[in-house]
Amino acid sequence: MVFRKTVILATICLIGLGLAAGPAIAQPPSLDQWKPTFDPSTAKYKCIVSNVSHPVIKGVYAGFAIRDELWKRTNGQIYLDYKPFSMLGGEVEVVNQLQMGAIQGMSVSSVTSTNLGPRFGVVNLPFLVDSFEKLDKFVNSGKLFDHFLMAMDHQGIMALDISGYGNYGWATNKPVKTIEDAKKIKFRIAEAAVNQLLYKVWGFNPVVMPWPDVPVALKQGVIDGLDHTPMVCNITKKFEVAKYFTRLNYAQGLFIWVFNKAWFSKLPEDLQKTFKEVVKDVCAKIREETKLQETEEIEKAKKDGIQFFTLSDADMATLKKQGDAVHKEYATEINKLYPGDSYKPENYLKEVQDYLGYQP
Repeated sequence: MVFRKTVILATICLIGLGLAAGPAIAQPPSLDQWKPTFDPSTAKYKCIVSNVSHPVIKGVYAGFAIRDELWKRTNGQIYLDYKPFSMLGGEVEVVNQLQMGAIQGMSVSSVTSTNLGPRFGVVNLPFLVDSFEKLDKFVNSGKLFDHFLMAMDHQGIMALDISGYGNYGWATNKPVKTIEDAKKIKFRIAEAAVNQLLYKVWGFNPVVMPWPDVPVALKQGVIDGLDHTPMVCNITKKFEVAKYFTRLNYAQGLFIWVFNKAWFSKLPEDLQKTFKEVVKDVCAKIREETKLQETEEIEKAKKDGIQFFTLSDADMATLKKQGDAVHKEYATEINKLYPGDSYKPENYLKEVQDYLGYQP
């Protein structure tokens, strides 16, 4: 009888511990290591800015760098309250929050940004902005890049600059060395029009899924791989399940730093100017750091046993040829003009293609 009572008591204690631990396990990732060194409560102006990924990624960490530099240059007048790790939800829902003014900014991935700004899709087109060198050239193109940044302006959202997260390829749980191998994989792709078109013309098997859902889906076999960059896959531990990476380098992964125009217009003119300068200065520095980080993360992954592959020249030529159909199909959306546009090109996509030397 005593033994029975002891077992029951122990069971109750274990259940109690489980219930107590549950909420703790469910807590969002800690931002303690990125805490500001100043007291933000004294700021005159505050903006909440979201990102879905991990701030160890340089292009994501940019938010904390912007926060600190803004505080410094505005003498503590603006506090940027940065929320990475999908703390505010998946990108599609956060874009809607931004448009409604529930939050003031986000660094939205280029793949998802097309939901409110189709022109942003120009950087997702296959084999167009497909290297760090071409990205630098595009950023320094003047009117072409400025026109790109106007993509969400008609939605009440302004874009100031970009940071990145490397070159896109395939992380998979079995080797993909050919197009035929790829056709056997259930690839997670972003909730983005260009990506869906691309995987359709490539004849692959995409699964459209918000980024926060990926870890569980990958572990449970709902997907066999994902369309992403090696840097992100290594830092966010996707390589713990998907131990192979096929390097396509068909597009650059970008975060576009966008803000609610109505909120921004309420800032004094001098602070507006400083805000823009800070975002541009930080993003320029972070883009350089991203180039080094991709190389470092690939080397780390290789040391951990991740195998990297490239497709044959013939297979790459096939992907490029098929991918050109997406350029043609999405051109109308990219070329669409809006009332706020000061630059009104007849064929914006063609201008970007010619400028970057695109050849299908």
